[in-house]
Amino acid sequence: MEKQREKFGSRLGFILISAGCAIGLGNVWKFPYITGQYGGAAFVLIYFAFLLILGIPALTAELAVGRASQRSVAMSMDVLEKKGQKWHWFKYPAMAGNYLLMMFYTTVAGWMVYYFFKMAAGGFVGLTPDEVGAAFDGTLANPGINVGFMALVVIISMIVVGKGLQNGVEKITKVMMLALLTLMIVLAVRSIFLPGGEAGLKFYLTPNLDAIKTNGLSTVLFAAMSQAFFTLSIGMGSMAIFGSYIDRSRRLAGEAISITVLDTSVAIMSGLIIFPACFAYGIDPGAGPGLIFVTLPNVFNAMPGGRLWGTLFFLFMCFAAFSTVIAVFQNLIAFWEDLTDMPKKKIVMIHIVLMLILCLPCALGYNVFSAFQPLGPGSAVLDLEDFIVSNNILPLGSLIYVLFCSWKIGWGWDNFMAEANTGENGIKFPNAIRLYIKYILPLIILYVFVMGWKSIIG
Repeated sequence: MEKQREKFGSRLGFILISAGCAIGLGNVWKFPYITGQYGGAAFVLIYFAFLLILGIPALTAELAVGRASQRSVAMSMDVLEKKGQKWHWFKYPAMAGNYLLMMFYTTVAGWMVYYFFKMAAGGFVGLTPDEVGAAFDGTLANPGINVGFMALVVIISMIVVGKGLQNGVEKITKVMMLALLTLMIVLAVRSIFLPGGEAGLKFYLTPNLDAIKTNGLSTVLFAAMSQAFFTLSIGMGSMAIFGSYIDRSRRLAGEAISITVLDTSVAIMSGLIIFPACFAYGIDPGAGPGLIFVTLPNVFNAMPGGRLWGTLFFLFMCFAAFSTVIAVFQNLIAFWEDLTDMPKKKIVMIHIVLMLILCLPCALGYNVFSAFQPLGPGSAVLDLEDFIVSNNILPLGSLIYVLFCSWKIGWGWDNFMAEANTGENGIKFPNAIRLYIKYILPLIILYVFVMGWKSIIG
């Protein structure tokens, strides 16, 4: 007897959980930084254009495969492909991608939780900028902190998933996402009205054509293209699973747009928090994890009531991190529900142990395994795992979804259109862009893949 497919209790739950899967660290530090670096508002407009022509079509394709098959990526193409086809082989790299993502993301999420407690306890009060930097170096070098907080993230998130889609994942993630959005608004208003914050807003929101000329138009276009592509977490079935949980009352293009708008709003709001605060206190908004763990604690130290604002900021970061971990863990558990007859609780218990083991290399990558530098001096296990997922599985997986939905040798355009436009509400996916989806979009995705490799090998 076939298992009854779980469903979301509400459309709001679907939108918030799907967006929560996409929203993460990249929205908070990478998007604001590259926006300022590559031309401010001019870059944002280019980024929006690529979200429209690249991100939304690929996301719609992934959601359609999920909803039509009513399966996770572990079985979705088995259900939809024609007899004798091999599209289902994609399940193996896609499933591996979800595991790899969690193998490093749980460590980063653990850093957020640790810094939330550290900030709340006043651990940064009175520290000089150099001491704040040293505190982060000390965090990385401490295997107990890294493993302990990684384990906390894994166990809490798996417990939530174990409670079921509606009673666990949807209920908890809705609260976290609504709290995240509220905290962002409060922090952005506080930051914007700081004395001297106007310079940060100008840096962030004023079109800067000189920055585009300095960096080169092709570099800026690739930065906007890759950010639009990677921000939505498309390509390894982490979005398809949520398509399988929604009913057919709404067309999928509109749902893809809603997810994209929410994800992008968080990215833009992050810039409104970070840039005015950094400029108000004369602190360089540097790139990378250092922006979160070194630059911003210095900003909060200089700010009146900074301990409170810093605690709220890292609480917001915890919500962003947990929403992603819970969403992807839901996908991992769904794989094995589709592939086996094991009860969910048993799958969850096995995965708690499995993930604690799989996540150890990254958690120990900056201390016990620090001599292992796979991508060159200064790199770590995290960088290797991130490279495999972000530069390989995501773009190639998105290419497979697009080809599967648009080519006759796959599921086919007519089947895709029928599924995408099923429902009485929402935006119709336009049939007029068939040639674009079939031929041009795959070339854009291949370009992102090749340029991603080029950025690594030089």
